[in-house]
Amino acid sequence: MFALRSLSKYLFGNANKESIIELPQGQLYIVRPRSLKGYSELIFKDAAASIRRTGQEYQYQLVIQRVYEEGEAELVGEDGTQDDRLDGVASDKDEKTFLLDQDLHFRVDIRDDGEVVLGWLDLSGDDGDLFEFVCDPSATPETASSFALVAAQCQYERKYRKPRDLATDQELREFSFEHEDPIPQASPIQSPSRSPIISRSPTISPPPTTTRMPSLNQSNSGVKRSEAMPRTTRSGKAPLRTYEEAPTIAPSANKAPEARETLADQDVQLHLFDFQSGTFVQQAESVNATVTEIGNWKYWLQLNSDDRDWLGQEVVPELNPVFNFEYLSFIFNHYSEDGNAYSWLLRFKEKESLEEFQQGLMQALWEHSNQTKWLKAKDTERDYVLDAFNDLVLEDKDDEREAEAREEDEQEEEEYYDQEEDEDDGQRSEHYDSDESEDDVITRDEDGNVNSQLAVGYKHDRSFVVRGSKIGVFKHTPDNHLEFSTNISKVETPGGKVFNPKKIMLHAEDRNMIMQDGDNPNSLFRMDLEYGKIVDEWKVHDDIPVNTFAPEKKFSQMTGEQTFLGLSNNALYRIDPRLQGDKLVESELKQYATKNGFTAAATTDKGYIAVASSKGDIRMFDRLGINAKTHIPALGDPIIGLDVSANGRWVLATTRTYLLLIDALQNDGKNEGKLGFEKSFAKDSKPQPRRLALTPSHVAQFQHETKVALSFTPARFNTGPDSDETTIITATGPFIITWSLKKVLAGRKDPYSIKRYAEDVKADNFRFGSDKNIVVALPNEVNMVAKRALQRPTRESIMATPRKTGRGSYLSRNDIVNSPY
Repeated sequence: MFALRSLSKYLFGNANKESIIELPQGQLYIVRPRSLKGYSELIFKDAAASIRRTGQEYQYQLVIQRVYEEGEAELVGEDGTQDDRLDGVASDKDEKTFLLDQDLHFRVDIRDDGEVVLGWLDLSGDDGDLFEFVCDPSATPETASSFALVAAQCQYERKYRKPRDLATDQELREFSFEHEDPIPQASPIQSPSRSPIISRSPTISPPPTTTRMPSLNQSNSGVKRSEAMPRTTRSGKAPLRTYEEAPTIAPSANKAPEARETLADQDVQLHLFDFQSGTFVQQAESVNATVTEIGNWKYWLQLNSDDRDWLGQEVVPELNPVFNFEYLSFIFNHYSEDGNAYSWLLRFKEKESLEEFQQGLMQALWEHSNQTKWLKAKDTERDYVLDAFNDLVLEDKDDEREAEAREEDEQEEEEYYDQEEDEDDGQRSEHYDSDESEDDVITRDEDGNVNSQLAVGYKHDRSFVVRGSKIGVFKHTPDNHLEFSTNISKVETPGGKVFNPKKIMLHAEDRNMIMQDGDNPNSLFRMDLEYGKIVDEWKVHDDIPVNTFAPEKKFSQMTGEQTFLGLSNNALYRIDPRLQGDKLVESELKQYATKNGFTAAATTDKGYIAVASSKGDIRMFDRLGINAKTHIPALGDPIIGLDVSANGRWVLATTRTYLLLIDALQNDGKNEGKLGFEKSFAKDSKPQPRRLALTPSHVAQFQHETKVALSFTPARFNTGPDSDETTIITATGPFIITWSLKKVLAGRKDPYSIKRYAEDVKADNFRFGSDKNIVVALPNEVNMVAKRALQRPTRESIMATPRKTGRGSYLSRNDIVNSPY
């Protein structure tokens, strides 16, 4: 065993940290022993070397970042010297990145004088060319050993696509390159501080005697935290905000109200998520965890030890509970009275204890949400609820799905490294005026309106954004950007009433837009998009309002289909604008006696219908006017959005704090192979639920950053008649979030990526026919962003605060798209 491997877990730490290890001071050279260009060139006089995680699993980067002295960055930017001199040598004047791959032959040497040197091949240069990072004399051999170990483990993960913990000693030695020639000496620094590159003759500096890095296997028991993971503050290309250095401290606990009944009572080990280190830190070896009923459908979770009360809070959906039976743990969120979020972990002694606690907590949560006793629910419904909140994979997970997930990893990796991303991820919205000057940038409406709704075109590559009583129209360009096309400056009824559309839907090959006035729930309006005005008012029914509406089939908007679906609180019906008088088709009306609180609907390409409610249940129909074929139980949280895959296999529901992915295919019984839309599930069978939620630690970090609770926008699949559903998109606050469907089905623990904006995301959707580009509506901007710009959620990607655009943004006329219109 490598003696240093005991430090590996500490060095890598939690996956929320982007940077694993760092050498804070040194110089970067390129050395060309056989080139006529000169023996060596100094690229960065002052630099830092680090190993970072990327947005892809098993992929890491060696990063060399230039460090500026105070004021130097501004001087370089003014005269442009750095840019000119580095042309053709460095891909970026401030930072160079290298994928940590075996082909680099990365190695670490310690010379007789104690100087530490990192060396790796220049794969784009001539034979024998290599980069050298010459460390500052303050770098210790112990720190160099740690850096070499981390580099070897990263290369192991990339080559074998396995966690580093599985590496044998022999496999790690494969990446030490012990038999390579010593790293040649680069030229000494003999240049003014402003000279970025120095060329030297190969006769000037003969290589000194060098000690090869000790094979990663010599004892270095004296490595300290300050040496292994040094902290520096430097001015870089995109500096992050300073992290809080103080460890996270548990807030004071609320006293438990008087209990009427105890639903769960277990002794557990208590851990609290620490924002500074990105790990769960043990707080107490043994605490008593209880769940009690306190009256009026309210329930209480209390954690106490012999010497103190640790936590007391109501059992509400915001707990974001996750049960992990592999690690015998329960993770949840707690919100203090000042709005801060904390993530707690309870570790149980045995599986039976965790099962009993889960039963009690889920009973409390379900009864609170449904205001119905748990025992009144059917056995299959209770099992469904418990399965949805377990941290488990779908039952039909297999090697083929894992292979598909790995294939997607490789594809994402190729996109990540082979395609350079624009510094501006998408086209920013700015003030529209036919004769505005380029520096006349206004991004706020005087009336205070902001962007609120988005409709992405099916037929003509357009996006439509609602802002108050205005609608902006944007063209999708072939190079995946947005161009402002036109604006509809006033939405008004045929009678002249101006209103802000409550809901919109494109219709009839994107020629029309159906919209609703919130003050007139029994009517809908048709806007002719060629004329940019409302031309029809459709009275649906005097007694049956329209809560929401949806297309007849998944891709009806690509056709001239005139009919579409409508929902009220307790009715589902077809709307046919061609009818005289009321537009509701009476023969295709399904009305329930009780108010079900229908909130959303979606259809498949065959016209099968899924309907969701504020109670949290979902009904599946094969056609209108009849009873549902399948009724999916409620978890208790209102469903605010619904989508269905084109083939009907997957149903996607959105609640405020999580998504629910349901497999509608029956895998056994007499209806095996049939969808829940076509045939009812057998009594002893049930749909397969998968609760898609952010990890509790990420939820805590999100709220720690934004001071606002989670609130997802309606989630959607990417869609198109010739494309399969592969990705799910939603947003909460300033974060766009995508889930990989393949990774979800393969059972990956955190199969999602994020991108943070400077302002809250108001609406989002994929460009039609692809999952590669996303249209995003911010309060005062409209962007198209490449999906590859999203990153794996780490502490750094969650904390990174983008700059807001606004007055003084220098975009060309082609870059300007309209949001305030």
